[in-house]
Amino acid sequence: MFLRLAEQHRKFVQDLVMNLQALAIVLERRGYLASCYTCGGQMNSASFMVSLTDNHLIRFLVSDYGITWTEMRDDRELMKLEGAEAISQLQELANLVKYQIQPSEATLATAQRV
Repeated sequence: MFLRLAEQHRKFVQDLVMNLQALAIVLERRGYLASCYTCGGQMNSASFMVSLTDNHLIRFLVSDYGITWTEMRDDRELMKLEGAEAISQLQELANLVKYQIQPSEATLATAQRV
């Protein structure tokens, strides 16, 4: 049972990494500064970052050790989430892209939430 769960977790992380890479590409095409870096070819971890404005940065880290969402403004941490909460916040970011909200509008939406 545990070996099966470990394999499911690995596949989940790989799927999440692939989606982060795709999200970074789409965000760049929409005018955001975004990047997604992975270590090695196994896609078992990634560092995703996007700048909503000059001083508003979001970092999403995923690995076998955990998942974190960190939101910073003016080099100060505003919010740090882990696990399912971090993934939910990532979905909100993806919705900004899905509904084609421009970077300036995204900043307003995030500022109202914080």
